[in-house]
Amino acid sequence: MLSALTGSIELGLLYAIMALGVYITFRILNFPDLTVDGSFTTGGGIAAMMIAGGHSPLLATIVAFLGGLVAGALTGVLHTKGKVNALLSGILMMIALYSINLRIMGKANIPLLGEDTLLTNVPILWVMPFVILAVKFALDWFFRTDLGLALRATGDNPRMIRSFGVNTDTTTIVGLSLSNGMVALAGGLIAQYQAFAEITMGVGMIVIGLASVIIGEAIFGSRTVMRATLAVVLGAIVYRLVVALALRVGLQPTDMKLMTALIVIVALTLPKVRGSFKQKALVRKRTAQLQTKLPQGGEG
Repeated sequence: MLSALTGSIELGLLYAIMALGVYITFRILNFPDLTVDGSFTTGGGIAAMMIAGGHSPLLATIVAFLGGLVAGALTGVLHTKGKVNALLSGILMMIALYSINLRIMGKANIPLLGEDTLLTNVPILWVMPFVILAVKFALDWFFRTDLGLALRATGDNPRMIRSFGVNTDTTTIVGLSLSNGMVALAGGLIAQYQAFAEITMGVGMIVIGLASVIIGEAIFGSRTVMRATLAVVLGAIVYRLVVALALRVGLQPTDMKLMTALIVIVALTLPKVRGSFKQKALVRKRTAQLQTKLPQGGEG
């Protein structure tokens, strides 16, 4: 039980980087980017290929991050310059990345057993929290810069920010590039953690990222960017703990994608259902107040 709990927290910490990347597109840019499923594998494939080829694990991880930057930038160019629908541009890039990733890896699976990686002999529970906090604070700082504020404004009101002379095409490309760079970085670390990379390792990553973002915001709040990024990190850990608990009570590993989808569906619809009930309750309350006042008005 303790080992399962430890493993879930370790995975949650590693996936938190990916969740922060999804947060940038989903919440900051308001962009439904499905490139994530492909760029996660890109990061894992590049890192595994380079480490298996004898390169430095640190260099392999950096190049994995750069690979994600390129993938995200291409999606951004496709959307902004090619005028392709946001959702469709992500889907097209995700499909293209499947073949690109196979080219990068050379085969469907690259084992890393016996290879030295960044996570070899590293106490993840002690080291990764500091790494994640460094990434979180770097993002918080970035979102307070002129470019970061322009990126946030692009997601909130692109027409308004264009009136101030900001090129929203550039901010969109930068946001998508940074997001997928972080996703690919997470993919590279996950490949090193599990000691292999495979071509399907990114399937469903966008849903897992969304689940982490939504769970974190629902539990810990998101009134400010600093609070939201912390909530996303904690949401990734909570999600992995929920998955571990589900496996403990008897769910099959093949059911995890369905469970993740259900979590996202509930988290997305629950606030709207709750708001609808509150609205109806308010209408009933006002109607009752009017009914009690009508006779008094008639007597007067």
